[in-house]
Amino acid sequence: MRIVVLAGGIGGARFLRGLQQAAPDADITVIGNTGDDIHLFGLKVCPDLDTVMYTLGGGINEEQGWGRADETFHLKEELAAYGAGPSWFGLGDRDFATHIVRTQMLSAGYPLSAVTEALCDRWKPGVRLIPMSDDRVETHVAVEIDGERKAVHFQEYWVRLRASVEAHAVVPVGADQAKPAPGVLEAIASADVILFPPSNPVVSVGTILAVPGIREAIADAGVPVVGLSPIVGDAPVRGMADKVLAAVGVESTAAAVAEHYGSGLLDGWLVDTVDAAVVERVTEAGIRCRAVPLMMTDLDATAEMAREALTLAEEVRGA
Repeated sequence: MRIVVLAGGIGGARFLRGLQQAAPDADITVIGNTGDDIHLFGLKVCPDLDTVMYTLGGGINEEQGWGRADETFHLKEELAAYGAGPSWFGLGDRDFATHIVRTQMLSAGYPLSAVTEALCDRWKPGVRLIPMSDDRVETHVAVEIDGERKAVHFQEYWVRLRASVEAHAVVPVGADQAKPAPGVLEAIASADVILFPPSNPVVSVGTILAVPGIREAIADAGVPVVGLSPIVGDAPVRGMADKVLAAVGVESTAAAVAEHYGSGLLDGWLVDTVDAAVVERVTEAGIRCRAVPLMMTDLDATAEMAREALTLAEEVRGA
């Protein structure tokens, strides 16, 4: 079975680990979000790609879900001593090595997709990880601070500001001019199943879909497309997805997120059992829907979520 997964950061990475357990023989291709990418200290940092790579490769900080295990921060402390910023983004010493190698390879002329493949040679995540695009895309958020309206990088909004101010707009800068990375459209065209994990529907999955050609390829693939709601009981399971959903005019409910993706894209949608009352609404929107436990409390629970998604895909296929 060939499975394509559109993945953001922590939620996507942890879901992928469950998917590997649920479908150990599957050929899994992960299209990773690069809208969170940022340049810091002259280095190219790809938080979502690295979170997938570290999580599946056994190097992730399990407690926080991002960054390296057994990390130290001597370099960050030295940079701060020199007054070199920003201080709000916590790059650790082990993590710095990844960004240095990535930046060196990019400077030598290798595209991001080739660099990502090379980095994965070390981590052996057990999936094919492809960035959504080799072109530069950065998600920015329009905010108002002290009466001044301005755009800030998504990482600044999420990490420094902790989404504490209203997001007026979310813009994936450069996405409209970007091209899918080599292998992205081919993986979609040859997939048996396409999954949207419980990642942020605006700044993770939504940013991937903003790259011209990707949404259209998924809609035209002719295979089941099944998503899992990142909203449980009208609130994000993790993070602050409700803030960016509001910025694009979508209410923070499992049903509204399904409708945001739309029946032209989604064939199936899983909601948590606490949201069972919305199954009928989603079904009436033309999307087959089931209510199952969606809390990734441990690997077994996550694997069961993945099995439910694959089962729903088979129901769609047989309909």
